[in-house]
Amino acid sequence: MSTTDAPRYTPEWLELRESADAAARAPQLLDSLRRHLADPPRRARELVIRDLGCGTGSMGRWLAPRLNGPQHWILHDRDPDLLDRARAAASRTAADGSRVTVSTERGDIARLTADGLAGTSLVTASALLDVLTRDEVDGLAAACAGAGCPALLALSVVGRVELTPADPLDTEIAGAFNAHQRRSDRGRRLLGPDAVAAASEAFAQQGATVRVHASPWRLGPGGTSPAFGGGTPTQGEASGGESALTAEWLRGWVGAACEQRPDLASRADAYLRRRLAACAAGELRVVVHHSDLLALPRQQARIS
Repeated sequence: MSTTDAPRYTPEWLELRESADAAARAPQLLDSLRRHLADPPRRARELVIRDLGCGTGSMGRWLAPRLNGPQHWILHDRDPDLLDRARAAASRTAADGSRVTVSTERGDIARLTADGLAGTSLVTASALLDVLTRDEVDGLAAACAGAGCPALLALSVVGRVELTPADPLDTEIAGAFNAHQRRSDRGRRLLGPDAVAAASEAFAQQGATVRVHASPWRLGPGGTSPAFGGGTPTQGEASGGESALTAEWLRGWVGAACEQRPDLASRADAYLRRRLAACAAGELRVVVHHSDLLALPRQQARIS
């Protein structure tokens, strides 16, 4: 993915979604990852973790405190402002109190090679796979396999959204949005909702053992209905911050659908007003389905 062709995300959007991302990521994958990283043949004195397309650094703030031992995070992005923000706000302490250090690299993440990943303990990314092409995913899998390092790739969209209460236009908007996610952008055919399946295949073909786990956003007040899994809402679910996230997501979701299908515009305007009004009234719940993927080199994998 070139530094000019890649989608650009504002710091405000990335900060707005951080708590929802943190609540959605799949901790179920971490035990297998920890065992892999802790095996004596592979255990380095310091873990070297590369965060691809790091944005404001939310993946590191979530993951670094969940891994033991000293860590050095290398943050990759093509936006120097985001790199500065990510470095300044990075976690500095591991789960066991060990030191976490950070450096940054600006450039084209699609050009990473096995040689470039030499000495890397883990490659990670968040909300990245779906804006890559099949060739780029194949290249990433090959580079990780060649370097013998695992990959934890979180929060890729899978093309399913649930809104409660339902609206007759939901399905049509969702279909247009998914088509937009799969669009051809400056000669790059994006994977969109097909990214997790493509990445699973690519890593498996490189000999990796792959696990995929659901990591849905659950947005809306209360979060106690069966559709939301019951239980106590996560921190901030009923807050104004989450309402702002839901509203901003709605605008982007509907806007992308209309960009793909301009004929939807007149109906979509009224639809968006209805949905935003329901959101402001605390009457709208949304599940945006994502998946997290963990790929461990097969010859070293120990997955239960």
